Amino acid sequence: MPAEWAPHTRCWMAWPCRESLWGPHLQAARQAYAEVARAIAAFEPVTMIARSDLTADASLTLGQGMSILPLDHDDSWTRDTAPTFVITREGKLAAVDWRFNGWGGAHPDHARDARMARRVAEHVGAEIIASTLCTEGGAIHVDGEGTALVCTASILDPGRNPSLEKTDVEAELQRTLGVSRTIWLEHGLIDDETAGHVDNLACFAAPGKVLALDPAGAAADDRAGLEANLAALRQAEGAAGRKLEVIALPSPAMARREDGRRATRSYVNFYVANDAVIMPAFDDSADVTAQKLVQAAFPDRQVIQIDADVILQGGGGIHCITQQQPAVP
Repeated sequence: MPAEWAPHTRCWMAWPCRESLWGPHLQAARQAYAEVARAIAAFEPVTMIARSDLTADASLTLGQGMSILPLDHDDSWTRDTAPTFVITREGKLAAVDWRFNGWGGAHPDHARDARMARRVAEHVGAEIIASTLCTEGGAIHVDGEGTALVCTASILDPGRNPSLEKTDVEAELQRTLGVSRTIWLEHGLIDDETAGHVDNLACFAAPGKVLALDPAGAAADDRAGLEANLAALRQAEGAAGRKLEVIALPSPAMARREDGRRATRSYVNFYVANDAVIMPAFDDSADVTAQKLVQAAFPDRQVIQIDADVILQGGGGIHCITQQQPAVP
């Protein structure tokens, strides 16, 4: 699996449609998705998946220069429901179709999303790699050199993979993604309905370089877990045998969703586009510091901040609503 900073052919997104999830924020969510899509489209093509009855609305809101794929779906988190694209040893595009069960059963109505990865893969002519592992794209980060970052709380969630051990997961990541070393973080964020996706916790910025959420400033009941995650990263080595350089990104102030649950705010939840990074802002005093740290980690890319609090009302962030399709060499 190529690293996210490798060249992309396009970015995949999906138009918000689950009224029971977004409630009064649905129209604002569509505007927020459109803002993210337009920012990415300045650097690479974007295809927006939209329900057939919403293609006109999506087209009108997005404006010119965006392609739309009519496809029925349940939700709008393509990081988790679109395929995880890889490049085969023969240099061809392939797509991993994980087993999807609505984030461990958090959303029972997910049958159309469970079919999305295969349908997108068929649309682009990618070889399909079927997996029995129940997981989502937001649960995995890679460095492009054979190292994966995952969170135990999510992948070994009893609602997803109740009978698997870490060694089983590692073997499947090796088969599907070409991963030879998996680094396990044990603790997700409290109130993360994904049970702890790693894309809220840490990500690679380069081989051997990781950006991770700083426990300082985090909610009190998140601090111990984040401290343990940082310690694990600082002790870890990547597949190439190098110790990781760990850069701590500040934790933004806590906020709550409409339903009272804590919003999983995280500056780690960003999208790396061709020549740009699209990262969240939260109208928080740490926004500027986080932007400068991400800019230093990606010196050759323009770092653009977009307010992500509306997206968080649905439970995710900018990385969660995007999925890169790597360019075939």
